[in-house]
Amino acid sequence: MLTANRTPVLRCWVSYQHCHQRESSGRMEHCTHVFQISGIKSPEKKRVLIQGIQQLRGKYIGGSVYQDISTHLIIPQVLSSEKFLAACASGKWVVTPDYVLDSVRNGSWLAEGPYEVAISTGATSTFYPVRQWREKVASGRLTGAFQGWRVLLMIKEPTRRDMFKRLLKAGRAKVYRFPPTSQASITHVMAKPVTEDSNSLNAPCYPVTHIVQHLFGSNCADMNFHVTNDLPAETKEDSFVDVDFSKLEAELRDYVIKQQGRPRLCFLEFLGYHDPHRPQSQATETDFSNVGSMIECGLFIEALDSIRSAVFPGLLPPAQYLVSLLEYAQQGHATTVFLRNFQHVMYSLLITNPPWLAPQTVKHYFSKVLQCPRCKAGVWPFLKTAISYCLSNEFACHPLPGPALPTLLHFHSDLLAFFLKLFQGEFHSITTGDFLLLQGTGVSQLSASGCLLYRTFWTVWERSTLLSCAVKQLVQLMVQAATKDYAKRDEKQKLHLVTTLLDLLSVLVEFWCQQHFKLNQHLVDKGLKDLAEHFACISQDVSPGVLAELVVRVSSTRLRLVMTDAIFRSLCCRNGFTVGDEPLSLKKMVLSYLPALGSLVQSPSGARHRNEPTSHSCTSPGTGCGIQSTVVNETSTEKENIPRGLTRINAAGETLLHRACKRNQVETVLQILALPGTDVNVKDHAGWTPLHEACNHGSTACVEALLRHHPIPVINSQVEGVSPLHDALLNGHMDIAKLLLEHAGSFLLQQSYGNGQTALDLVTATSQREELLHSAQVGDSTLRKNVSRGLNLPLLEAGSSLLSHLIFSYRQERGLPSRTQSNDKIQSLGNRLVRALEKDSLKKVTLGWTDQRAVRLVVDAETLLEVGRGSYLGQVSQAVKECNGENTVLLMEVLEDLKSQGEALMADL
Repeated sequence: MLTANRTPVLRCWVSYQHCHQRESSGRMEHCTHVFQISGIKSPEKKRVLIQGIQQLRGKYIGGSVYQDISTHLIIPQVLSSEKFLAACASGKWVVTPDYVLDSVRNGSWLAEGPYEVAISTGATSTFYPVRQWREKVASGRLTGAFQGWRVLLMIKEPTRRDMFKRLLKAGRAKVYRFPPTSQASITHVMAKPVTEDSNSLNAPCYPVTHIVQHLFGSNCADMNFHVTNDLPAETKEDSFVDVDFSKLEAELRDYVIKQQGRPRLCFLEFLGYHDPHRPQSQATETDFSNVGSMIECGLFIEALDSIRSAVFPGLLPPAQYLVSLLEYAQQGHATTVFLRNFQHVMYSLLITNPPWLAPQTVKHYFSKVLQCPRCKAGVWPFLKTAISYCLSNEFACHPLPGPALPTLLHFHSDLLAFFLKLFQGEFHSITTGDFLLLQGTGVSQLSASGCLLYRTFWTVWERSTLLSCAVKQLVQLMVQAATKDYAKRDEKQKLHLVTTLLDLLSVLVEFWCQQHFKLNQHLVDKGLKDLAEHFACISQDVSPGVLAELVVRVSSTRLRLVMTDAIFRSLCCRNGFTVGDEPLSLKKMVLSYLPALGSLVQSPSGARHRNEPTSHSCTSPGTGCGIQSTVVNETSTEKENIPRGLTRINAAGETLLHRACKRNQVETVLQILALPGTDVNVKDHAGWTPLHEACNHGSTACVEALLRHHPIPVINSQVEGVSPLHDALLNGHMDIAKLLLEHAGSFLLQQSYGNGQTALDLVTATSQREELLHSAQVGDSTLRKNVSRGLNLPLLEAGSSLLSHLIFSYRQERGLPSRTQSNDKIQSLGNRLVRALEKDSLKKVTLGWTDQRAVRLVVDAETLLEVGRGSYLGQVSQAVKECNGENTVLLMEVLEDLKSQGEALMADL
């Protein structure tokens, strides 16, 4: 049975080899039916078809690539394959398998027409994707779909380049490789990815998707496929397996949860701690009564020496003695040697009796010692007093010697370092489990609820919020320390105090997040956002350069991420450029933050737009918060200039600015834009901005008014893949499209839309393409001229530093599964995610998903793929590209690394 089934296939293969040999010698017999097959995975179905072809004296050609000698292609439905597109371009018959099966029943070849592959586009209409080209070739009007094309192929990957070469030649195009010969008159440049080099040639540059657009016109959107190779038989089964999108969402969610729950701060110095109750050769009991007598007699130095000699594991000197010695140290009369010895005693106690490895009595002991000797109000007031003394602030729970004495400054600075070491040890013990404990000691692991961290910074009623009263005060003191350090200290001493406070804040943030993320991730996200927004708000008077250097020193990745994001948005808002308040993503950084950086460089040195809204979330969809907040206290004369209905928002979320742009009411638009704090990027409920509406409805005068406004609107914002330029071209408003290009330059032409098309794909006339390219060149020239004007290079350097560290921190904290991760399961997850996006659109992949963290990963993957294709290179302004500042050069390297990562993802496809 097995032999009988395999024989016809073997015979067919021998027949094909014989046919191919005769064709190669130029003596192939005329055959009207030469078949290739694509998209049929079942070997049994394929065997039956080949048997039928042989039975009717037809020829079959195997292999994974298109052969021009074929006359028919058999496919079950429209496919994303080289064979299908090449058969369309060459005018061959493309039929379903039933054509062969019914012909076998008939005993001879039937007419192909009823079996031609079609796509149902509605209840009654049907689209035949191959028919138009087949009829033109059969009538002799064309030799192929690409007749007259002289194409320069700029595709690096050899396999894909060969595929497109065969495809173009099937449609009778002439194909050249880069660099072209001097005699070649190129009509098309086909590039993947589209780069600046490919755009610099004297011919229109198209992405390879233009081939599909040319073959099928507007119907290609319904067909929804990418150009791919026909894979070898041994790998086909894997490539045709559909991805279970619901399972993919669950796996991505699990990956995110695992990433969020991993330990962030590692303190190796605590790994060597042993059990504090290990046997010791020294005496286990010590009489400290003589120490009390020394203190009563004022012999503080002698009392401290006695304690130093009696610090052993399991032995703690009475707390009241240390409190008395601490009070003496704070009075300013102690010598430097005494202060240094006191610090030595405290560190010895911490090492020999660490509270995170000891009973509750030891934790209570440290709580009694580490508080103000007079007020005894707790650990945080004492810690706050130490910070304030280092800052020469007036705040103190009780008067301290002033002005600040150098010896006491060092003493309080050392106290802060001691507190940091104590809290780091507690955090380390809580987050690393009980592997530090020896069995049989009777010592239980430190409970988070009773640790000093909670007791110091959160009351019982504050533990559900990160931004407690103590944490808020710590952030304010840290901002003051940053200002003071930069104003009064030399380069070597800068940020010494701030670094300690930043490390302390990192420990607090990681500790609190570890306690809550498993129970309520939304609570953690809100806590981090509140903390970052609070920091950005109170640090508005701090130099951008100081803030940029601050975030570099934050040891907690998630804290650095949210702080950098809040600072960058605040910086943009203070300098007149509004960015959206949608959740942070790689797409937002590329499409919003990079253009914002280009606008920052144009800001006047030292400028600060006081009439701009101070909220960092002033672009919420459907709100006009910027407008409403500025009209409350206007004078009667100013109120006369406020148009009626300014604050009214209709059911669609449209403001008066939206409605005026739709109706081309330019006078109303100018009135609104003249009001201080107007949000030019306000969105309706669907996400459309006023610029979208003006471009969609052909309101040219309103577009001109919006483009003259400061800050300028976001020109490249998309709603489900539709940008303002896309809106204008889809509705035939060429004048508006040229305005946008003259203002923003050629990067808009490189931006792809939801269906993979670029702006040039939306126009068919050559004259229109030339007009758009000319307008883009005018825009590029204007941008280059602006670069030569007065630039705020310090602000650019600060913004570049923030953005580069934001991208770096984002990839560390929320990065995609990558090949650098050793776990094969994680690598497989990343590969399947990218392949799902290559096969289907983002909207289809994430349809019905409820976990926004998983959706964000898909958006990030799509963004990386686009960056790898070079689609977003135009987001970087000429001023940023030409700046030689250290931070800006670093940013360009980070963007190149992003591009390399995107190219690596494409290479895995």
